[in-house]
Amino acid sequence: MSEVIPFFNHRAIHASLNSELLEAFNRVLHSSNIMLGDEVKAFEKNVCDYLDCKYAIGVNSGLDALIISLEALGIGKGDEVIVPANTYVATWLAVTKTGATPMPVEASITDYNIDVSKIQEKISPKTKAIMPVHLYGLPCNMDEIMKIANDNNLYVIEDNAQSFGSNINNKKTGTFGKINAHSFYPTKNLGAIGDAGMITTDDEELYNKCKVLRNYGSKEKYINDVIGHNSRLDEIQAAILNVKLKYTDKWVSEKRENAKQYIDGLKDISEIVLPEYDDLHTYHLFVIRTKKRDQFKKHLEEKKINTLIHYPIPPHRQPIYKNTHSSMELPISDEIASTCLSLPNYIGMGKSQIEYICKCILEFKF
Repeated sequence: MSEVIPFFNHRAIHASLNSELLEAFNRVLHSSNIMLGDEVKAFEKNVCDYLDCKYAIGVNSGLDALIISLEALGIGKGDEVIVPANTYVATWLAVTKTGATPMPVEASITDYNIDVSKIQEKISPKTKAIMPVHLYGLPCNMDEIMKIANDNNLYVIEDNAQSFGSNINNKKTGTFGKINAHSFYPTKNLGAIGDAGMITTDDEELYNKCKVLRNYGSKEKYINDVIGHNSRLDEIQAAILNVKLKYTDKWVSEKRENAKQYIDGLKDISEIVLPEYDDLHTYHLFVIRTKKRDQFKKHLEEKKINTLIHYPIPPHRQPIYKNTHSSMELPISDEIASTCLSLPNYIGMGKSQIEYICKCILEFKF
């Protein structure tokens, strides 16, 4: 392979949509709308239609979507929120930002999501919500999580940053919780060309609260009712996302096909733990595990194949949680962090590229 295979490349998407994207950009460029205009309103409506939910609120990132969702529910100092131990740190940061405490639940070693069988034991009188993360694009067991939440009178806030486009029994992820957060960071299943996020809910009161919170805490210009944020989805990102949204299902299908090719090509290597093929999985990330992860990663780099580690340091090992969570025993999350590796899986990858990657993996001496 003469050229480097990148971990992520959006050129194929943008090349195929070039005229549509330029038209959308020019529409904003020549519009008088600056913030929260027609493009944002259209995107919010289109997301509601796609997800089959009542309300959507565009914000400037997935992290802000989580923070504002928590704040809209009144969660703050003295409260606890159940979170996965194995997740990107943003999930925990959102809880900490509100003054509440993230209460981690160990991961399942088979699917890397929160182990639902261990949630109940972490619930205390201080617990106000469960925040499941559909990690790498595989939905959590939402039926069981919703049952636990209902039995304990808890809110559910889905972190749907990595699973946009998936569904469980014809119900889209990001619509199960009382309020839910989505990220449209450029590498996501539906990616902007900068930061962007969304909050979804079927609750009108929460919808109205989130609209105020995203805009300086203001319902009326220059009148601030609560302490809010400057977290408004901008018109250009909304216009770009309006173009891309209608291709989401097609792209998710393509990533599933890539995953299937990887699984078929690598299934005989006993030293690698592969994800199972699952029609629910969007394969936002194609994550494998091996005890020789670091040497294996270096081998692929020498073959001009870029990989990433999602995530090398679990939240409870981060310096910011040294005084509060570092003593917790979370061996499965530690094991995942030390053995996982994400292979390239982006739209526009050729079958020959995946064949080459599989060939190079087969050459590695485990």
